[in-house]
Amino acid sequence: MSNPSPKGVALITGASAGIGAIYADRLAKRGYDLILVARDQQRLNAIAERLRAEADVQVTPLPADLNDKAALAKVEAVLREDPNIAMLVNNAGVGSVASILQANVDKMEAMIDLNITALTRLTYAAAPAFAARGKGAIINISSAVAIAVENLNGVYSASKSYVLSFGHSLQKDLAEKGVRIQTLLPAATATEFWDIAGYAPQKTADTTMRAEDLVDAALAGFDAGELVTIPALHEAEAWTRWEQERRAMAAKFRNPKPAPRYHVA
Repeated sequence: MSNPSPKGVALITGASAGIGAIYADRLAKRGYDLILVARDQQRLNAIAERLRAEADVQVTPLPADLNDKAALAKVEAVLREDPNIAMLVNNAGVGSVASILQANVDKMEAMIDLNITALTRLTYAAAPAFAARGKGAIINISSAVAIAVENLNGVYSASKSYVLSFGHSLQKDLAEKGVRIQTLLPAATATEFWDIAGYAPQKTADTTMRAEDLVDAALAGFDAGELVTIPALHEAEAWTRWEQERRAMAAKFRNPKPAPRYHVA
């Protein structure tokens, strides 16, 4: 067993497959010890065994269903109490391609619980601990549909828009506390996400990115200090313009009276 890493521990949710499993591989190779969170203990154990052998790091599987309040509370406690945790990767999530006329509302509520509530609670557990130590990083996985909101299920898109907006607020609140926040917006990526969401053919479409390429680009963006990373967007200035225009428009909301077009006396 290796000694504790000087880089600290990265806790990754949704770590048993797809993007989360690749984050585990890449961060282990960067020298981070790992805490891997997912529901499938057998998969977690297999990943942990492989990474211990390949990267000589400490890997702790932490089986948990983040839609279960008691299990979620256990992960929150780890984030609050383990002083070695240096990074949180909020990757766990679920999606759908169903419209409001087809989707089951209970499944939509469960999606909100995982994509929004669990991510928020884990961030609230980690951020004060990181701020108290004056260092740490939180990587929140949003989606390109946070912007391209009409492309998939509305609840899924809205949940990922929340993650993007939440990230902006976190960056404002924590920038001077030594805590880094990166929001990642994947476009279509070849993972099991599409099997669960109900559109498996997207995995092999010619517009779909390999998950390995996505994570490698995301970590390059992290190294470069990006606040928002969109690997599929080749025109970086498009995001810069979007942000500048959004912030400029926000300043125009400071009017005590409605606009003349509404004809309010």
